[in-house]
Amino acid sequence: MQMNEHFTFSKHAKERMKSRGITELQVRSIVNNPDKIIDESECKRIYQKKLNANHKVMLFRIFLNICKTPGMIITAYKTSKIKKYED
Repeated sequence: MQMNEHFTFSKHAKERMKSRGITELQVRSIVNNPDKIIDESECKRIYQKKLNANHKVMLFRIFLNICKTPGMIITAYKTSKIKKYED
């Protein structure tokens, strides 16, 4: 399911994104074109994508509350521990 940019950012998400160097543009791009979508619970969906960040491949994970209207980005982070999240 593509969100087509119909979501907002929680205050927490904006704070975490800023501290982690993740832009709103990156989040929108990942949600609209993820490598993988995980339904973690009834209301929580995780969008994942591998991207180059500072000359290193990182896995970006975007957590979205899909029960809110519009959907709300809860948090976002990037990790180098890609194998931890792969099937």
